Amino acid sequence: MASERLTEYERKRLENIKRNDELLASLKIKSKLADLSSAAKRHSRPETKSYKVSPEKKARLETPIVIRRSLRTQGKAPDSAGLKHDFTEPSKKSITLKSQIIPNQSARERAPISMRDANICAESDESLVNKILSVCNENGDRKVRVRGSIDLDSMELVPENVARVVPNRILSVKFLPSPDLRMVVVGNKFGNLGFWNVDSENEEDGGGGGDGIYMYHPHPSPVSAILIQPFSLNKIITSCYGGLVRSLDVEKQTFDLVYSSEDAIFSMFQKHDDVSNLYLGEGHGVVSIWDQRSAMSSFSWDLHDSRINTIDFNPENTNMMATSSSDGTACIWDLRKVGKSKPSSLRVITRERAVHSAYFSPSGDRLATTSLDDKIGVLSGANYEDEFMITHNNQTGRWLSSFKSVWGWDDSYLFVGNMKRGVDVVSTEEKRIVSTLESPHMTAIPCRFDAHPYNPGMLAGATSGGQVYIWTL
Repeated sequence: MASERLTEYERKRLENIKRNDELLASLKIKSKLADLSSAAKRHSRPETKSYKVSPEKKARLETPIVIRRSLRTQGKAPDSAGLKHDFTEPSKKSITLKSQIIPNQSARERAPISMRDANICAESDESLVNKILSVCNENGDRKVRVRGSIDLDSMELVPENVARVVPNRILSVKFLPSPDLRMVVVGNKFGNLGFWNVDSENEEDGGGGGDGIYMYHPHPSPVSAILIQPFSLNKIITSCYGGLVRSLDVEKQTFDLVYSSEDAIFSMFQKHDDVSNLYLGEGHGVVSIWDQRSAMSSFSWDLHDSRINTIDFNPENTNMMATSSSDGTACIWDLRKVGKSKPSSLRVITRERAVHSAYFSPSGDRLATTSLDDKIGVLSGANYEDEFMITHNNQTGRWLSSFKSVWGWDDSYLFVGNMKRGVDVVSTEEKRIVSTLESPHMTAIPCRFDAHPYNPGMLAGATSGGQVYIWTL
């Protein structure tokens, strides 16, 4: 009865199934599939043979597999120990009283270098040498800088006072201290020293250097400081992060080696009444005094916990020294009271982050500090006990030189770069930024400055692109 209820379609389907089963049975496909399945199971079983593994191979097999993970995924700070040209502060080292010639410094780095061999521009330097020597005798009586007030609104930047003096970042800039010459000396990140005679285009320049720019390579690393004494213009002293101090003798046309250290030299200064001793900020917070006459270190003090960014002396009392450091402090020292074993400071100024500069005012009555915590501080009073601070954006980042505010020609104004391609002017009387020097000719951010010691109103600003801008009245 069931078959009678099937439809025609279902009846045909059952017939096809039956016919297919009969075909498979005749071909014995199901039995062959069973044989293949049992054979596969036999081959998958491991052999029971024993193998003798060598100790070397066994150790290799037992070595755990280590999965590499980045420091970021492990929550650790990046490691820069292997980076080249990284001029951060070195590790703390023992203090020595004599300079050392470092084995890994090449013979060229240690030997005197002639200006001709160091010259890396196409122009002859005959005109530069003659110009500097011509003002040396005229400048013999000048010892201290000129003081005077200026009219900020009269300061201007003209196209003729803009030039690219060296390639890349400028770390140091100085006017040649002569009232009769507008010449700027700069040092850059590559160890180059650049000279710019601003007035060369207005003079008869038969010795080459028609644009007044000359460039030399006396150092293997960034130039950290430039010193030029007004009573010795023919001796230009420079230091570098590579631990070398050189003196350019313009008359002999030679870069002589003055000092060599195993530590980086981050800062250097001289008292204006002492041409013999160099004060060097070396390594991890050490200040050394190098006597050029005896070629020996007379003192060496461990003053800070990190690199010393600036050294400065009170112009009225050269026994007073100020230092700024990346350890977040600036200190005032009386050299008459600094002992050999445990120096003590007269005043410690503490900031939240690195202090990039600490400079005495022209009268010596005030001290200005610039720090990475976006503060510019000014201290005054008999013992520098009074202080006011203003907020200023000092976050220059990795590719710009740090801001360092400098004094003008009296105790009234400080000049510091800003991130909008201008120069902020801080009034110490009004205790605020009162003006900003701006110009369409300034196409980069000025970071380092120097005020001409004998021409009030003449201010040089240097950038991380190698340009120099000179503001004048």
